[in-house]
Amino acid sequence: MQRATRRQLFGAALFGGVVLAAALLASPDRAVAELHALAARPLLFAPALLAAYLLRPLVAWPISALSILLGFLYGPVAIPVALVGAVVTCTPAYLLARWTGDDGLLARAGDSGQRFFAATGDVRGLTGLRLMPLPPDPVSYGAGLSGLSAGRFVLGTALGEFPWVVAGVLLGASLDRLTVEGVGAGLPLVVGLAALAVLVLGGPLYRRWREGRGSPLE
Repeated sequence: MQRATRRQLFGAALFGGVVLAAALLASPDRAVAELHALAARPLLFAPALLAAYLLRPLVAWPISALSILLGFLYGPVAIPVALVGAVVTCTPAYLLARWTGDDGLLARAGDSGQRFFAATGDVRGLTGLRLMPLPPDPVSYGAGLSGLSAGRFVLGTALGEFPWVVAGVLLGASLDRLTVEGVGAGLPLVVGLAALAVLVLGGPLYRRWREGRGSPLE
């Protein structure tokens, strides 16, 4: 078995086991409530918030849970902080993919991702994927496997996550009582951003299909 394949299997098993255990033992509502209790102590709240963003992929919580918290605490002025947090929380999966490499077991996935980004452009392609209602961490992992540079990853993530972050912060600012259980993006927002993603990605993918007379991801 190739070294890259062993590393990828080990990384996937470890990450999957941690995510499963953490998801069973923790809830976003409890974590957000504990962060809320620290809000009056900025010297503790800031590192705790950073830790929550870094550890969020391990518990498979939506990014919106933390955006809602920041909106509830600070209102719309928290949008820049929440956007930076969204980029930070997407980074661990990207770095993990860059560490495991795009050869071995995941070579085909990496090749497909490279063809996708070659058709759409790195920043445009990642922005479109972020606009879709997809889990953020598989998108980050795929971007890492595809070899996106750190700068383009950050820019594409920030652009694509921006509407979701704004919606989460504004939702939090409108709440009378802090809760994230059962709170999520409304159907009009999901449909609207999915349509925007189609507009962002549709043109270059269609041109690639016309040029290759087949699927752009073949």
